[in-house]
Parts: sequence; structure tokens; C-alpha cells
Amino acid sequence: MGCDRRSLPAAMALGLGLTLAGDPAPAQQRYDPGASDTEIKIGHIVAYSGLASPYGVIGRTEAAYFDKINAEGGIRGRKIRFISYDDGYNPAKTTEQARKLVESDEVLLIFNSLGTPTNTAIQKYMNNRKVPQLFIASGASKWNDPKRFPWTMGWQPTYQGEARIYARYLLEQHPGGKIGALYQNDDYGKDYLKGLKDGIAGRMPIVEVPYEATATTLDSELVSLKASGVDILFDVAGPKFVIQMIRKLVELDWRPVHVLNNVSTAIGSVMKPAGPENARGVLSTSFLKDPDDPAWVADPGLRQWRAFMDQYYPEGQTLVEVLGQCGDDLTRENVMRQAASLRGLQLPMVLPGIAINTRPDQYAPIEQMQMMRFSGESWALFGPILKAEAGGS
Repeated sequence: MGCDRRSLPAAMALGLGLTLAGDPAPAQQRYDPGASDTEIKIGHIVAYSGLASPYGVIGRTEAAYFDKINAEGGIRGRKIRFISYDDGYNPAKTTEQARKLVESDEVLLIFNSLGTPTNTAIQKYMNNRKVPQLFIASGASKWNDPKRFPWTMGWQPTYQGEARIYARYLLEQHPGGKIGALYQNDDYGKDYLKGLKDGIAGRMPIVEVPYEATATTLDSELVSLKASGVDILFDVAGPKFVIQMIRKLVELDWRPVHVLNNVSTAIGSVMKPAGPENARGVLSTSFLKDPDDPAWVADPGLRQWRAFMDQYYPEGQTLVEVLGQCGDDLTRENVMRQAASLRGLQLPMVLPGIAINTRPDQYAPIEQMQMMRFSGESWALFGPILKAEAGGS
């Protein structure tokens, strides 16, 4: 996965949802470890060190937001104690930190921890212990498996669902094209590839080119794809590689239809360093408002986000909704019950027309996105809101 400023509005969107609590649950007070009359302990794991350390901004932003919640009286009078640990994006360390949070700190749940391999490492442990692993910061499809893992839930649209939206667009707009799928050779990249192939369903040729996350450049892969006659580049990479590739495409004088996964679309940290003119015409999707996009300058939701950032986190928002719905029944079982009962939740930093919905048999809160195209200065949304599944809208 890549890291960019989109992580901040995503974190804010999660937090803002916390302030939109529904009707109180029955007054009977029931608590599991991590909850009391005065406090709710929430665990979190992210990479504050190592190669993925830029993601640490997520933890710092969420800590700042919980400070805001506490300053405003907490959740139904209970203050949030947010305990965030560093795993360096190392699955073994993630396991160690999860055990510490559950067995020593006795948190009520672990919230929005980062990464596919890291959360995979603790998924069975969390489910065996029956501790919520809630709103994971990863789009892997495996988080939507309530039958096998009822204590694990994702938040953002899945990588497979996102890729099916691209497939639908390509079949409609470029049906005679040849796709070159350049993807990271791990669960992250393979999820995107599966979604693309499922959506294309053999109706367009696909040249598959995997690469390792430890690679220095992807120049040779691009040269190979160009030589193979590809005219559509399906780009599944993090910001560092995307910047390199946009520049390399200019050097190769090759202008394929460029479809970019949405983890690497930030204007400030990706498009500008790559050269805005070089990136003109790149296609992607979004479900969040980009704070760098002038299209949202007067948007009330973005203003609310900026006010929060200015006051609580000048350097750098869904869980509170769930905890609010729990009322005084702050048991782990009820946390998951409420998390699986979100209906049409609207959040200020999420695009208009996109709502958060969950059910006991459906653990993918956001399934809608909208296509967008980079103009050379900003992303321009176009077309309808699309549901991130085959044939949906």
C-alpha cells in the first residue's frame, strides 16, 4: 500500500462518525475489559518506524481526534484512552503488540490498524480471543468474511471492488484495448489483479507483470509492457513507484490509458512530484474529498476537517458512532453487533452520495466510488457513483 494525505481525511472520516451516535441502547450497564463508567480503552497499531513510517501520521491524527472527543466530554461521558503502538510494518511485531494490547493493556478493541500482512498476522488471534479488530486500514477483501472471522471488519472499499470498477470502465470506453497489469507481488497487488480479471472476464487481453516491493525501479517492467503492445496501463503501486513511472512514461514517449489505484492519487505528494503536466489524463477512483483539491474549498465537511487539523494536529474521524450506539452495553460482542448495523451513515469527508452500510453478513462498510481524471492541476470527478462490485451502480 502507499501512504499519502488521503490517510488524513480517511482517519477524520472514521472519527467524525463517532460523533453521530444514534439512539441509546438499553440503560443496563454491561462491560468487557477495556470499558467502564468513565473510560473506553482503544488499541491501535501502525508503523511509526521503518520504511512505512509515513503511515504514522494516521496514528497521530487519530490520537489528536480522540483528544478532541475527550475535550468535548467523551462518548456518553466516557473518555477515550487511545493506546497506539509501533510495529514497523513487521507482522511479527504486530503480533507482539496485539498481544500486549489485549492481554496487558486490556483494550476493548483494536481499531484501524494498518496493513494487509500485519493485520493478517493477528486475524486468527483476535478472533480466537473474541476481541474486535475493527475498521482495518487496508482494502484487502479478506476483511469481509463474517462467517469465518466475525470479529474482523474493514472500512474502505476493497481492492478487488475498486478494480472491478476500472474493468467496467475499460470495457465501456476502451473495449479494443490491451491491458498491462503492473502489480505488487503480494496480497495487496494480487487482490487488485483478481478484481480486474473478474471484471474483464476474458473480454480483453491482460498482460500480467508482477514486481517485488523491494524493487528499486520499475523501468524495465514498463519497457517490457510497451514492447508487448499494451495500450492500457493498470498501475497498482505506492506513491514512490507511481512518481517514477509517470516520469518514465514521458521518457519512453509512451502514453497508454493510465489507470492508477487510488492509494496513490494525492496531488501534493504524488501528482506534483511526478510533474502535473506529465500526469494529465491519469484515471483513478475516489470515495473521499481530497483536501488539496480546490473543488472542495468551500465544502462544509472539508472546513470542519481543516478546523480540527488546525486546532488539534497542526502538523499533519465511524468508531464513535459504533460506541455511541452501544450505549451502556460496552461488551465486545455488542461492539461488533453495532458495527455490523450501520445504515446509510453519511460522513463529512466522504463524497456526496456515498454512504456507509454494514450487515451481519456484510462487513464492507464502503462499497461505492466515483471515477476521476487528473486535469494537470486537480482531480475531476466524472460519471455516476458506482458500487464496487460486478455489475453494481
